[in-house]
Amino acid sequence: MQAVQAFRHRVLALAVLAALGIAACGGGSSDSDSASSSSSSSVTVPAEPAGLGYADTAAAPEGVLAYVDTGVTNQRNDPCMVTLGTNAGARVLQGFLDIWTPSSLKVDAGVTLAAANGCDAVTASTWTGIPGDATDGSVKNSSIHTANIDYVKTVTQNRTTAQALAVYLDDRRSKGYSVSDGMGPLTSLWRTGTGQTTTIVSVDPEAATTKVDDGGNNLGDNTSSALAQAVTFIDSGNISDGSTEPPKRFYKYGRPWRWSGDVVVVPALESAKSSTPATDGGFPSGHTAEAWRDVLPMAYLFPQRFQELITRAMEMGENRIIAGMHSPLDVMGGRVHATAVVAYGLTKTSMDKAATYQLVQDYLMAQSGAKDFAELNEKAHTAVTTDTSDVDYDRFSDRAANKAYFEQRLTGAGYGLGKIAANEGKSATVPKGAEVLLETRLPYLTAAQRRIVLKTTLIDSGYPLANDEEGWGRLNLFAAADGYAAFNGDVAVTMDASLGGFNAKDSWRNDISGAGKLSKLGSGVLRLIGDNSYSGGTILSAGTLAADSDTALGTGDVFVKGGVLESAAPGTLSIGGAYTQTTGSLSLVLSGAGKGVLKVGGSLAVSFSGYTPAVGDTLTVLTTNKLAGRFASVTVAGFSKVTTTYTATGLQIRLDAI
Repeated sequence: MQAVQAFRHRVLALAVLAALGIAACGGGSSDSDSASSSSSSSVTVPAEPAGLGYADTAAAPEGVLAYVDTGVTNQRNDPCMVTLGTNAGARVLQGFLDIWTPSSLKVDAGVTLAAANGCDAVTASTWTGIPGDATDGSVKNSSIHTANIDYVKTVTQNRTTAQALAVYLDDRRSKGYSVSDGMGPLTSLWRTGTGQTTTIVSVDPEAATTKVDDGGNNLGDNTSSALAQAVTFIDSGNISDGSTEPPKRFYKYGRPWRWSGDVVVVPALESAKSSTPATDGGFPSGHTAEAWRDVLPMAYLFPQRFQELITRAMEMGENRIIAGMHSPLDVMGGRVHATAVVAYGLTKTSMDKAATYQLVQDYLMAQSGAKDFAELNEKAHTAVTTDTSDVDYDRFSDRAANKAYFEQRLTGAGYGLGKIAANEGKSATVPKGAEVLLETRLPYLTAAQRRIVLKTTLIDSGYPLANDEEGWGRLNLFAAADGYAAFNGDVAVTMDASLGGFNAKDSWRNDISGAGKLSKLGSGVLRLIGDNSYSGGTILSAGTLAADSDTALGTGDVFVKGGVLESAAPGTLSIGGAYTQTTGSLSLVLSGAGKGVLKVGGSLAVSFSGYTPAVGDTLTVLTTNKLAGRFASVTVAGFSKVTTTYTATGLQIRLDAI
């Protein structure tokens, strides 16, 4: 056999299987020469997997003010919007109160407001911005707070010159330009299409430098560039209500270099440090939030690079720490705040989202020479250079590394931040409107289903900042882009290939657990790649369901009544329960000896309807182009002993005794 071979063959015995009532059920591969008797003489075709009989739900938490409804209150110029209950920006980050108690629970750092609209005047806080002063707040969780500052000390004291340059560029360049390199091999096409520019190319990061500002255009040209409409769309994620200043002035938490003299700020950024600490809180990080406000709309328009782009935003946060400008909690807060802001912006925008998405797809297809979405997706993940200094070098080509990097920083575990025991294991909540973030990445799912995807991929509530009332701090968008992580209800997926994009072909990479079943409908192709353990069964009615791991189909029954079931498993595709195929096709893509083979464990049961064979008869019960493996046992209704004969293309049974 060649090292890599692909065999596709249609199961030819389907009519025989249906007529004789053959079902494979259980597990094993050995020969069987005898059978117990049975009085049944009717066709025995197993029922379809029943699953749980209901779909999962992910309703928004009741009695909670939703950010997508109240985002306009993320202000610092209205006396009616200064408390936790009246300011959405402060409220979305309330998990920080498990770690830090500000000196006042108001948006009042450097803020003085006259009474208005029936609300009392606001007097500026006496907070000086210097940790330890009498006007400072108080640490509520010392272990997490200490780890938060210690991490900054460690990374800034061990920073390399290359890291120093990278963090300098992320600090001084416009954020939209910086994060656009998350487009990887398509970066130059994106920057040309949007007309993005920067005036900051390089610097000696170890030398003292006068503060330099970027004279470029950040997101690009929103008037005459080919992607001007996309530039405007992305900028809508940076709506005026998206500023981090309101929560900064509410939480009043100092910069890490003010907490400890052991934090070493990049020398070239010393001149960029604020000299007014009372209005320069560290939490949340504004640079990090801006990066997220840029990449999430970009990922909406170009979901082929969804995970790479959000990994780039996570890197922006990390670079703020390595620079010495922010702490881990600061950048985690920036991410949480911006995620809510963008969902709010995408929900409220008056722009035509579908048209803007298509504009970007069409432009990049034309410029890259791709004939369709699938080919563009391939080009978006195909290296065009190994030169790390080239603008199109893909620093995010390793998906596994991206996932590990992302999730370590998402939870805070990568920063050495522990969990908050009192918050662990709380019920899963999905913020209202959060599903809009996945509209183009999982377009074939309903809004309700996208919410369930978010629900099944949430991080635990015990992690720092993961305990806000809505659940913004628990969202794991990297995992959500890989589909469901659990079937806690039955899931029916309809993919219409004629709609193009991920409607035509997509892959779910998560390890899927749960007791629900999967029903695949529609003409599209869905590939299952994870180590799946869902037990409710699988029904294929149309299109292609591809099993790309040995356990892709979980542990339940598999029922094929249409479409193509494709096994491209690296080893043997195991069917944990019964395998039934009444029509449709089975496609085995063998990548080597024993790889991609379908293993239906257990027994073969044969019964008869309107036909009574005699002792001594030999029946062909299964024919196919290629047969590998054996049933653990073969039973025939009404006969106590049978002899099985396996060939390369089928199975015969001889009826030896009643």
